[in-house]
Amino acid sequence: MSTILRSHAEQLYAHELEELQKQDSGKRPANWKLTPQSVVTYLVGGILKNGMEITPKYIGSRRLMEIAVATLTTDRALLLYGLPGTAKSWVSEHIAAAISGDSTMIIQGTAGTSEEAIRYGWNYARLLSEGPSERALVETPVMRGMKDGKIVRIEELTRIGADVQDTLITILSEKTLPVPELNTEVQAVKGFNVIATANNRDKGVNDLSSALKRRFNTVILPVPDSMDEEIDIVKRRVESFEKVMELPAEKPALEEIRRIVTIFRELRSGVTLDGKTKIKVPSGTLSTAEAISVVNNGLSMAGYFGDGQLKAADLAAGIIGAVIKDPVQDKLVWQEYLETVVKPRAEWKDIYRACRDLV
Repeated sequence: MSTILRSHAEQLYAHELEELQKQDSGKRPANWKLTPQSVVTYLVGGILKNGMEITPKYIGSRRLMEIAVATLTTDRALLLYGLPGTAKSWVSEHIAAAISGDSTMIIQGTAGTSEEAIRYGWNYARLLSEGPSERALVETPVMRGMKDGKIVRIEELTRIGADVQDTLITILSEKTLPVPELNTEVQAVKGFNVIATANNRDKGVNDLSSALKRRFNTVILPVPDSMDEEIDIVKRRVESFEKVMELPAEKPALEEIRRIVTIFRELRSGVTLDGKTKIKVPSGTLSTAEAISVVNNGLSMAGYFGDGQLKAADLAAGIIGAVIKDPVQDKLVWQEYLETVVKPRAEWKDIYRACRDLV
């Protein structure tokens, strides 16, 4: 059995990608493993001609995925934009896996990401002994992606300084990466493109220049539209986590997931599901990703410190940790929600007691 904590998408879903490739008879763009239609099927799920089920990786608008994939067949790069926890990184990984068969060409954007992390670097020991040479050059994921005709992923683009971001302009517009020290350049092979992600909570940190914005098509990934959609996402991701981690706990009851999603959706929107009670909104995003984390943490509690069955007491700490980011403001918001919304719900007495005891 594999000891890898988290396999790459192309490894985890290798059987699906292989089957899609076998049955893929349409026209593929250069260096793509699948046709654009099959990439979308891989993302949103479906039934193949031989009856094999492709599991959905993204639960939401199929049209959004079609727009995202179509963008990558053009000379424009793709920017996935939205709130934290709306599956931007998840989607970018799976798109890269389906198109290139390789989701590992990735640059993690931070305030410390330098120009060398995007363009190329040097092995300074060789540089000092040999001078500038091919052997002394250290390739970045961008350079490798250009040479191999593969998708490159840049996470949290707006966390990178504006001057470093603009390093991408020539790469995205001219499809070339100059190496003046060697009097040469790397020209992108067909199939190369960039998927970047950014969250709108970082707006104003390092906004993209207008020149760079023009090189991207932006697809906004929304919070799940419906309650059932969000429950389905949480259920599928939790089951996947449970399988990998081999937790000694039973599968979570759908009702427990429904309660977590209800709490998060109500606090996110500032009104109860029936629309009758307005409530204050906490400072955190309370995303679907955080709901998944709360259920996963609850399963761990139930498996190792309980009887294996997920209960309100196992979820309480995770709920409070997700809601209360600001210890003063958010605590007041949560206490008010607990007393005015949770307490009156007869079937939620266990959650009320478990959360009240911890606050």
